[in-house]
Amino acid sequence: MDYDLKIVGGEIVDGSGKTAFRGDVGVRNGKVVALGRADGQAASTIDATGRVVAPGFVDVHTHYDAQILWDRGASISPWHGVTSAVMGNCGFGVAPTRPADRKRIMQTLENVEGMSLAALEAGLGEDWGFESFPQYLDALETRGSAINLGAFVGHTPLRLHTMGEASTERAATAEEIDTMRRTVLEAVKAGALGFATSKAITHNGYAGRPVPSRQATYEEIETLAGAAKEGGAPLMQVTFGKEFFIEEMSKLSREHGIRVTWTALLAGLAGPGSHRKYLDRTEANKKAGADVIPQVSCRPLFFEFTWASPFPFESMKLFNQLAAEEAKSPGARIRAYRDPAFRIAINEQLLPFLRTWAERSTITWSPKDPSLEEQPLVAVARKAGKTPLDFALDLALDADLEPRFRIALINHDEAEVEELLKDGNTVVALSDAGAHASQLCDACYSTYFLAKWVREKRVFGLEQGVHMLTQRPAELFGIKDRGLLALGRPADIVVFDPATVAPTPLRRVYDLPGGADRLVADAIGIDAVVVNGILIRQHDKDVLGADDRLPGRVLRHGRAN
Repeated sequence: MDYDLKIVGGEIVDGSGKTAFRGDVGVRNGKVVALGRADGQAASTIDATGRVVAPGFVDVHTHYDAQILWDRGASISPWHGVTSAVMGNCGFGVAPTRPADRKRIMQTLENVEGMSLAALEAGLGEDWGFESFPQYLDALETRGSAINLGAFVGHTPLRLHTMGEASTERAATAEEIDTMRRTVLEAVKAGALGFATSKAITHNGYAGRPVPSRQATYEEIETLAGAAKEGGAPLMQVTFGKEFFIEEMSKLSREHGIRVTWTALLAGLAGPGSHRKYLDRTEANKKAGADVIPQVSCRPLFFEFTWASPFPFESMKLFNQLAAEEAKSPGARIRAYRDPAFRIAINEQLLPFLRTWAERSTITWSPKDPSLEEQPLVAVARKAGKTPLDFALDLALDADLEPRFRIALINHDEAEVEELLKDGNTVVALSDAGAHASQLCDACYSTYFLAKWVREKRVFGLEQGVHMLTQRPAELFGIKDRGLLALGRPADIVVFDPATVAPTPLRRVYDLPGGADRLVADAIGIDAVVVNGILIRQHDKDVLGADDRLPGRVLRHGRAN
């Protein structure tokens, strides 16, 4: 046979932004060996007539670090055409981690990234099979994955590994910083894409404590980012905070020659129109020599939550204290919610936020009264003669805090989102795939982007839209051999119908370890997904068995070895 796989008759959009052309793609030994014309015989052929043939999408903001260890398919990302993903964002991850600290790492992921602790414990087990970051990458290669994976070395596990419990309480000593510097260097030499951290006030871990990275000084962050550059990975990802924002990122970038990408520049970040000042500051700093790339989202940021874990409120002092009390005395939340004095305190301290929260909230699950589901909270509360807060808390208390509420938290103004997407200094990201599984699902961002911003609103042409999902994120994140269909390149390919491609509405499933739940969206119009020349999905179904050798590769130093 001339080819292992041939894709014929499609509209080839190569990821570069150049004009599409009709033709064939021939694949042999995992590489593209024919592009345009592919004469000859193939072991397998896909008819792509009426379809687009593009590079696999590159998702640069995921949290599959733990999930990939039990879910080698990295669901749901490949359902939506993603063939390469970057993990370790926001400074979170599972390595380096000493055995004694595994519980604390899982509790941190539970609180910050909305992962089920029961699912983490069931999925990871007691013996993770690695401690250091190099061992983690080795474990990924041994276990295999359906898609390609790159990873940052994360500041939170790094600090906990070096400082223990003190990592959540204080700045590091010079000796501790040097130990972390050497660990970062080791991780990058083993293949980490760079260093990631968080200074976000919303990032509180076990018992309401700040995650370890929040206690780091600028000098510590500077040293560790410098170590990543020394090892050959001049890339840092940051979840911003008041102490480390655009000016600090730009200073570090200019002085050390490091690209900094940050999460997330969203519409309404600091009120209507606020995104423009951040774009202006980014452009001004770029002209002064800084290389700072804001990550933006193409979707409204919807969160589903219960009052057992009220994510939209948890960065606020009143609820942060309540989380600490709950950790010491289970049932503290229920007692507080029943207390009229606590409700008065919420109204006094959080009144402006409460108004916004109530206006944008919908009841999504009410086990005792299903008729309330998908009803606006304000309307239902008014009918009951209660304030939205009292109605929500009473509903929750009546059903063991199980009722769920959905809020359009941010990024819901489409005109502002369009400005963010069109700005030349941003990158489309923030799928958060693998995180907040029971609260949101943005792993479908790629099919949403093609449906909303390319087909429906026509803000981007097809070629530019594909470029924004492929070559641009790959190049910005130092991924050297993905994101482009070209001769000699690895054959990561997605075949999709431009007339129908889209995500379905979200649905809740209970397929995580231990029966834990998550939200998922199926894909419409994704005909085929190929990773390193191997067909992994076709017609919305996985085509490889659970025990088959999977084609995904670990992208050490941004490429497969």
